Amino acid sequence: MIRAHLDKLFTVVIAGVLAGLVLAAAALPVALVLGLGFGALSAPYSELPSSLRTPPTAQRSNLYANDGRTLITSFYTEDRVEVPLAKVAPVMRQAIVAAEDTRFYQHRGVDLRGVVRAFTVNRRDGATRQGASTLTMQYVRNVLASDPRLTREQRTAATEITAARKLREMRYALSLERELDKDEILGRYLNIAYFGAGAYGIAAASKRYFSTSPANLTLPQAALLAGLVRSPDTDDPINGDADAALRRKAYVLDRLVDAGQVSTADAAQAKAAPLSLRPSQTPNDCTAVPREQGDWGFFCDWFTQWWSAQPAFGGSAAERQDTLRRGGFRIVSSLDPAVQRATLRQVLDIYSVTDRRAVPTAVVQPGTGRVLAMAVNRNYSVAENPGGRKNYPNTVNQLVAGGGGIEGYQGGSTFKLFTMLAALESGLPLDTRFDAPTRIVTRFPVDAGRASCGGSWCPVNASPDWMDGRHTMWTAFGRSVNTYFAWLIERVGADRVVEMAERLGIMFRAEDDARLARSGARNWGSFTLGVSSTTPLDLANAYATVAAEGTWCAPLPVVSITDSAGQEVAAGRPDCRQVVDTDVARAAVDAARCPVGDQTMYQRCDGGTAERLRPLLGRPVAGKTGSSEGYESESVVAFTPQLAIASMAANPDDPRDAVGKAVQARMVDAVGRVLLTALKDQPVRDFVPPSSAVTYRQAGPRDGN
Repeated sequence: MIRAHLDKLFTVVIAGVLAGLVLAAAALPVALVLGLGFGALSAPYSELPSSLRTPPTAQRSNLYANDGRTLITSFYTEDRVEVPLAKVAPVMRQAIVAAEDTRFYQHRGVDLRGVVRAFTVNRRDGATRQGASTLTMQYVRNVLASDPRLTREQRTAATEITAARKLREMRYALSLERELDKDEILGRYLNIAYFGAGAYGIAAASKRYFSTSPANLTLPQAALLAGLVRSPDTDDPINGDADAALRRKAYVLDRLVDAGQVSTADAAQAKAAPLSLRPSQTPNDCTAVPREQGDWGFFCDWFTQWWSAQPAFGGSAAERQDTLRRGGFRIVSSLDPAVQRATLRQVLDIYSVTDRRAVPTAVVQPGTGRVLAMAVNRNYSVAENPGGRKNYPNTVNQLVAGGGGIEGYQGGSTFKLFTMLAALESGLPLDTRFDAPTRIVTRFPVDAGRASCGGSWCPVNASPDWMDGRHTMWTAFGRSVNTYFAWLIERVGADRVVEMAERLGIMFRAEDDARLARSGARNWGSFTLGVSSTTPLDLANAYATVAAEGTWCAPLPVVSITDSAGQEVAAGRPDCRQVVDTDVARAAVDAARCPVGDQTMYQRCDGGTAERLRPLLGRPVAGKTGSSEGYESESVVAFTPQLAIASMAANPDDPRDAVGKAVQARMVDAVGRVLLTALKDQPVRDFVPPSSAVTYRQAGPRDGN
């Protein structure tokens, strides 16, 4: 009750002084002065702009590797991260008060002495030289000037040199001080103030100028920083006037001496101390990933694509990116530094960064969709390439995940997985037999060419001596028998196979592929041989779905996302659903053991295209190789219950520049070594065998003979 009466009395006194001094000095219209009245100087706290009650300051978001410690990069429009006042060195708190508002702990938001002094000086000099702004009033101005929810005009009005603006600041300051204690206001001010050189808030400023934290600031450092807020752009000692910064530093030290908080000797020593700047720049965006981890830029780039597609962060891609750069998120990514290093090392053993051909590779965790590595033999850089080259050695194009004009590469026989899954789902078992000829003429129409027989698609086996003959799904998948799968897709229906691929996350980025998938899938028989373009990430995740027994998970670049209030954001959790029957998926896995030198639960493998993989890895593994026509691209996919990896070799600038068949063996070894490194501390797990219902014929002949 007493406090309320004092507040009212204080408000009346302020009103009287302002009406007689400030408003008169500013020559406000008499009607405005009379209209305002004494009560107009205070506003109920509940009626203050919401930004003043809960300041929406822009804070940088930090992206870390999956260890939660290794910083990949930051995203910000303003380099700022908030810290509690308790983590700011006492000398910094004292210095900012000494520099900007020596009576901060005595007044109640508006300093009568300061107002009188400013009025006297300004009237004497005939100009506005002193503004009488308290720290609380400055805080009000900073919040309103930076509130992203206000229009540009409203933010500009917050800093206009007008008596109306000054009066509004006073009213709001008086209201804030009735509800918030001094330390709360001081902490908020330190977190919003601009210190120059792109540093907003004391945490960013401490790092920008001295590569330290607010808690460890020394007296000379604190005095320098406190002196910058008056003229941060001109006094900035990194990019501006270092002498002016030193003069302001000396001024702050003198004020600290006057306040009895620093001895004359300590102040003199601090004045004499050299500038001793240790500037450090907070990285911003994916091109600022540290040089020693420059290959992480492709993962970072894909992360930003993923973020832009999440409705939780805004109504449009632009809004979502603004949320990322202002929201103060702590993002622990799924990128595993050890797996990333191993993947890049193996990729570079195949092609160097200056090779026109590339080996984009992705590693995915089945059951979560988390992406552990994305590597390619390129520098993630906007630097110009020699000779007008498009994508090497420097590029920021998404060669691993696709998008932004990158459609992908032909997956070859890796797409036979989708035909096998569709067949199993339709009721055909793994032991479905067919006597595969060297060439088969199908009912699928096709334009003239090598695979056309009178207008019908008629593919051939790449190695007739090894591939022709009687096969089951086990042996046909192991030896990659084209004519077996041409026959199988004809029996199942190409549209069902295309739908299966889409169900497992295969995207059709190429216009022709998308058109066929949308309106020509029934006649797209060649789809089983992987004529459609895809990316290593899509392919790895599709096979990861099978490894997870039919559970598809959206590819995910994060382990967790925490907002600026410390709350977990649900968008960072895995998004999974069962898309294939468990038993069907287990059956597909069983057959996928044949290509890589493993053996099925029923001992039915008989030869494979990558038989060296199982001995190299020394644990149960499944997968598939693929070659496009003319060996223009090569693909290798491998998976265990814990990890899936897909690697593709191609020339991203010229798909007709064939990489050749020989590179496939090197890719198999590379994939095996990545898995060997990534799984070395993980238990050996075997796949679950399928039931006999999807393995053997139950009643009567169901094959092609």
